Amino acid sequence: MIVCPNCNHQNPDGAVQCEACYTPLPAMTTCSNCGAAVQADASFCGQCGTNLRTVAPVPATAVGESPAPDLDIPDLVSPDPLVSPDPMPIGSEPVNHPDPAIAPHSAAPDPVAPDSIASPLAPPDVAATPANRTQLQVPTARLLHVQTNTTIELPGNLAVIHIGKPNDRIPPDVDVSGFPDSEIVSRIHADIRVEGGIYYIEDVGSSNGTYINNAPLPMGNRHRLRAGDRIALGKGDRVTFLFQS
Repeated sequence: MIVCPNCNHQNPDGAVQCEACYTPLPAMTTCSNCGAAVQADASFCGQCGTNLRTVAPVPATAVGESPAPDLDIPDLVSPDPLVSPDPMPIGSEPVNHPDPAIAPHSAAPDPVAPDSIASPLAPPDVAATPANRTQLQVPTARLLHVQTNTTIELPGNLAVIHIGKPNDRIPPDVDVSGFPDSEIVSRIHADIRVEGGIYYIEDVGSSNGTYINNAPLPMGNRHRLRAGDRIALGKGDRVTFLFQS
């Protein structure tokens, strides 16, 4: 189905203009990675996030060239075995002299208490080293405002993040009132929901709609956000954010 960008009417595949308002419909194509239907002018796939503007390089064998020949790698040479030490001759064991004054240099030193010796192989005290403490990695996400190159950090402690402008019903967690052309954004425009570390966006009844990668997002439907997704609040791509994680 092709959703009309003007009235959100769902038209059958292959339709050229909207059956309800006769608005010309955008040309559709398929994602080369996942096969999902996307607009021909979209930069990213709304399902898998693939960059549709990137052209994969053609391998050399695809244009008739022969593959590179295998390199002739010589066999590895086994190293010589290590030389075994000569055995100690019989009768050459060290003699323990009762008089310490004439004891040989190889005599064992006086025993030392084990607690006073720092073994070089002993592991350091992990509890006493703050750098070795395990720190939990908390997933973070950001919205990059395309028109002003401003980054907005999404709150990491909220399951539902409200996007809009100040109002008396639901105060926005992401306030866009200070950005240019914010008059096309509704006071209660869209929500970003966080479930199991995955971010989803849905339109909550805005006046001018929400667009994901240049495709309209019907109210009540939600889209799984991936890095690089383009979020436009309202028509005309005038208040646009890039999702980053």
